[in-house]
Amino acid sequence: MAMIELHGLGFFHGRKHLFSELDARIEWGQRIAIIGDNGSGKSSLLHLLQGGLAPSEGHMERHGGLRVGHVAQVLGGESSLSGGQRVNQALSQALALDPDLLLLDEPTNHLDAANRRSLSRMLEHFHGTLVLVTHDVALMNQTCNTLWHLHNGRLDVFNGSYADYMAERDLQRGLLDKRIAEVRRARDDAHDSLMQEQARAAGARKRGAKAIQNSKWATVRSPTKLGRGNTTAGRKQAQILQQQRELGEQLAELRPEPVIVPRFHLPATGQSSRVLIQVRDGCVGYADTAVLNGIDLQLDGGERLALTGNNGSGKSTLARAILGDPRVWRRGDWLLPAPEQIGYIDQHYATLPADANVQEALSRQVPDWPLEQLRAHLADFLFRHADAVQAPVAGLSGGEKARLSLACIAARPPQLLILDEPTNNLDLRMRTHLLEVLVVYPNALLVISHDRDFLDGLGIDRHFHCVRDHSAKGQ
Repeated sequence: MAMIELHGLGFFHGRKHLFSELDARIEWGQRIAIIGDNGSGKSSLLHLLQGGLAPSEGHMERHGGLRVGHVAQVLGGESSLSGGQRVNQALSQALALDPDLLLLDEPTNHLDAANRRSLSRMLEHFHGTLVLVTHDVALMNQTCNTLWHLHNGRLDVFNGSYADYMAERDLQRGLLDKRIAEVRRARDDAHDSLMQEQARAAGARKRGAKAIQNSKWATVRSPTKLGRGNTTAGRKQAQILQQQRELGEQLAELRPEPVIVPRFHLPATGQSSRVLIQVRDGCVGYADTAVLNGIDLQLDGGERLALTGNNGSGKSTLARAILGDPRVWRRGDWLLPAPEQIGYIDQHYATLPADANVQEALSRQVPDWPLEQLRAHLADFLFRHADAVQAPVAGLSGGEKARLSLACIAARPPQLLILDEPTNNLDLRMRTHLLEVLVVYPNALLVISHDRDFLDGLGIDRHFHCVRDHSAKGQ
């Protein structure tokens, strides 16, 4: 007997219909990764499995007295803890329940390399059933044997690893592209046939009318014959038009899901090679506690620098000190850009106004923009429909908040862009486009990330390694 059965499950979030008619089973000991684009309802589905939400339609059956451990995507907790420390704390609390079912939402967010390896080893030895939402390809391949792909309100189940899933998807996409090409050729042929038939029928009508006009005596049969010819031509054209409609319907069914490519617009604003940041014998901390000492750091205009270090080593604290956060004190010699020349996206998206909707959040950054420009800019970042533009910021998914944060930054491109774990919560497609944009960003970048592939893709070759309570030296 399955651990959990879903029967026609559906869920609505406000006016948004996330998914419906989901039918699936979770077997004892199964290891499932839920994948899909941001906003497709992955976290909501996880909350339904956990029991924290009630379905809008359908029902869910649980078998046995299940102990459930759940780690949410956006974690609260003590402000003194880093993102990675909060994740580890939540994992420890979930595992302390000795759960039969462990539900994890983006568990590698904020984790450094050592903690990611520890998480992977822990999950490999976990005795119970695992369901996780993640965009971490390595974690999926190492720990999961089933994929649930949530898209367009539907759920597709694939038995196998993520690598197997991608290979199968590429194969099916190739076959689909071939079939689409065949249908398009048939549609074009039908169009050519229609044009030829219309031209032939028009010529026949013209010749017939001329023959009647030039005849020496009136006839009843000639107009009748011409009418029959028009009827025959019309029937042939109707048949061709019907064929075109059928081919168009086939093409609509065969067409793959639309791939939305965000057109980020991050133009340079007075790019300069001058020194943007220079810190000598710096020290930062909170209240009576020093977090980093002996900071020697320099960043010039257009350069790219990664802040590295273990969880809790002070990377985000140093970034906040550069931003002028009043909670962080700093000592030593500091040369910094003006605050309005620094853009910042933090790992919890705290810079977004929680009391606004999407359009209002952007408008506060660029109050002089007309409505048409606001909507066009938001459309570049995938907020394309009225419901998406009017959606409250507080109700956005993690990935949607990341996109809105980037949209606000792009509206007023800064001399220095600070990114704190920018790939957290982003789906694989969004991550790829983010990387494509940042690769060509002409101004300075200061990036905090444990995603080695992402840093390599940015072409970052300078690192500043942070070690708490010890000197931090640039490399």
